[in-house]
Amino acid sequence: MKYVKVVIDNASDHTDTFYTYACDFDSVRRGSKVRVPFGRGNRLRDAYVFEVSGEGEAGLEVETSKIKRVESVEEEVSLPEDLVSVCEWMRDAYLCRYIDAVRCMIPPGVKGTGNVRKDPYEDLVCIPSEAPVLTKEQENAMAQILPHIERKEHRTFLLNGVTSSGKTEIYLRTAQAAAERGRQSIVLVPEISLTPQTIERFVSRFGPENVAVLHSRLTRRQRWEQWLRVRDGRAKILIGARLGVFAPFSNLGAVIVDEEHEASYKSDMTPKYDAIDAAVKRGELNSAVVVLGTATPSVVSRFRASSGQYQELRLPVRYNRTPLPRVEIADMRKELREGNRSIFSRVLYEKSMKALSEGKQVIFFLNRRGYSSFISCRNCGFALKCETCGISMTYHKSSGMAECHYCGRRIKVPEICPSCGSRYIRHFGIGTEQVEELAAEAFPGRKIARLDLDTAKKKGDAQKILNAFHRGKTDILVGTQLVAKGLDFQNVGAVGIIAADVTLNIPDFRSAERTFQLITQAAGRCGRGDEPGDVVIQTYCPEENAVKYAAEGDYEGFYRRELMIRNLAGYPPFTNIIRLVFYDKEESTARREAQEVFFRVKENPAAQQRELFAPQPAYLNKMNENYRYQFMIKSPLEKTRKYLKIISEIKRERTERSGTKSVMLVEIDPYSMT
Repeated sequence: MKYVKVVIDNASDHTDTFYTYACDFDSVRRGSKVRVPFGRGNRLRDAYVFEVSGEGEAGLEVETSKIKRVESVEEEVSLPEDLVSVCEWMRDAYLCRYIDAVRCMIPPGVKGTGNVRKDPYEDLVCIPSEAPVLTKEQENAMAQILPHIERKEHRTFLLNGVTSSGKTEIYLRTAQAAAERGRQSIVLVPEISLTPQTIERFVSRFGPENVAVLHSRLTRRQRWEQWLRVRDGRAKILIGARLGVFAPFSNLGAVIVDEEHEASYKSDMTPKYDAIDAAVKRGELNSAVVVLGTATPSVVSRFRASSGQYQELRLPVRYNRTPLPRVEIADMRKELREGNRSIFSRVLYEKSMKALSEGKQVIFFLNRRGYSSFISCRNCGFALKCETCGISMTYHKSSGMAECHYCGRRIKVPEICPSCGSRYIRHFGIGTEQVEELAAEAFPGRKIARLDLDTAKKKGDAQKILNAFHRGKTDILVGTQLVAKGLDFQNVGAVGIIAADVTLNIPDFRSAERTFQLITQAAGRCGRGDEPGDVVIQTYCPEENAVKYAAEGDYEGFYRRELMIRNLAGYPPFTNIIRLVFYDKEESTARREAQEVFFRVKENPAAQQRELFAPQPAYLNKMNENYRYQFMIKSPLEKTRKYLKIISEIKRERTERSGTKSVMLVEIDPYSMT
């Protein structure tokens, strides 16, 4: 007889604990999915095994005759043992429920039926390719990585390489080295739109039978098919977005993260995990190498490399030795004073016309979709806001509607001001939809396309737009950050960053870092062929350090200054930010709950006044009809576990206390304070 401790598949704090069952199945193990009778009615529920013990080892606190039995074991859906350890780590690190962590690792819904196996990328054309000759810098990088793979030894590498320096070839060689030793690899990309390009490169090198893919745009049937290919060992390499880090490989040899600096690797849903940290954890548990690649390392990752946690590898020049693009800053204040009211500076217009006349292509980048960013009354100052979320609504000319980019609410734009009754209500600011329209006027006769979340709503939309641009069917591509990440186009002669100030004004301590990264990444789409190309950064704040350092391509200068500022202000990587957010339909309840928990933390002897910041309305005070209050803790690194223990105890008491209706969410090092 065996005894197992299981986690019940039930999303409630009240059942977030282990339940003991007797088990007659010899196949049961840590990670098995089982069916068990649960509750007074003994209704059968799914559960996952976290501990297995023999009869004399169980340490049971109740009579064995009263212990219920496991009804069945579903081995096909079981988890490898290391993922169970990752669940335990996530619960401690992010204060989530066990089952929330488990659900990250199991595809949603039920398995598909029938024998038809549809490849989600069957239309992708992949020509088998040979590995190119490595540059000296690439050889040096592989010489550092390979010994750890050979010795089955964990090490995390920060692959710091300029755009077009050949980082992808390092990823391919790392996965190949793992495969030659019978081990598997996970490859993460920050955006779903980048997945086909990455798949094409890996399938061309390793063959379709060895590559699986996981991301949220697949159908439920496709996700199950791909998950089972990984689980059964039929695939050797998994390519996916953030959730791919939990792929159920049983002999993991390498985890590769492309564009490691991207905020999309931080989950915006419960549990709010960081895929970078999860990748490193899986590497530790599997004695595997982890390769974090980027042209603009996050400040945290660069600091970890400088302190010895990671080993930095550098690729300082482009693979084909083509110089980096020529970069100019256009002061839009000066343009306005001199009579240019266009969204295109004169230098951007000239560089774009030159590129187009030479048969080159142009990219215009603006990290704001829609036609106009807000709708306001010029008579009284009224701003049209979402009734559900309380934030400014964006005007979309194609539909004639105002839309909330948080909850998706859409309404018709009023003809008169709801506040004062005047007709002076109109849209202001610009978005990619308006840039596309104005580009058609400024560059008549040119084929223009737009890539943002509005034009890429359905599966395959983004790839069609990118394929047309890649084949030269499009002259000008207008887009948000979707066009700034990792895409490899050989014929781009000019890139215009329409408004570099957009990310600078975000209320977040990472705003300068994001601005530097976006400018650098957008500029990196230019001059990847035989000629360097031109980049124009348009800004109303040319004196901002993030803009100046990005224009000069001076990452080290930016990093040193940013690190100094963060040290003085007490931000990561010198601290951990712990954010507690309270949701409730009633604003007074959300405020009261936040204040009560704040004072509970404050009264603990381990807490320090200077590390606690009193409750206040969240930046988005109302979202999805809930009011939101929050408070923040700037925890020194050595005290983070103490603070999490305090919060965990308070969370447990709230669960046991009847009458608590508001929701309390805990987030560690949030990527947005909105």
